[in-house]
Amino acid sequence: MANLEGIRTGRHCVSALHAHLVFVTKFRHRVFDDRHLARMEEIMRSVRADFETELVEFNGENNHVHLLVNFPPKVALAKLVNSLKGVSSRRMRQEFPDLVRHYYRANKLWSGSYFAGSMGEAPLSVVRQYIEQQNRPV
Repeated sequence: MANLEGIRTGRHCVSALHAHLVFVTKFRHRVFDDRHLARMEEIMRSVRADFETELVEFNGENNHVHLLVNFPPKVALAKLVNSLKGVSSRRMRQEFPDLVRHYYRANKLWSGSYFAGSMGEAPLSVVRQYIEQQNRPV
């Protein structure tokens, strides 16, 4: 085994599960700048610790974020997504009152939908590079 990056070992299993997640803002409003995305990454990293997952890569643009997550088999991806979106929405709206003006009709930061793609070993570096190269707003 030449490359062990992303390999997890548990008591009864060995796994390499990665997911590419994309969350889009409600109504696709362009609300994020660099300070929002920097704080969003901190929040996402704190939430992921509760699920024993690893946030391999994070980046975004003004109306969506990309996450590359390494997770153990015991984690239900839908529960992880629900927690990431819920906690980040609540904290971001509390810490950045300027975001609230975009959501006067629906008190939510994120759209109800999301993208989750499973990643194999071969395209992992390509997905990571794609996320790194997002046009992060200044």
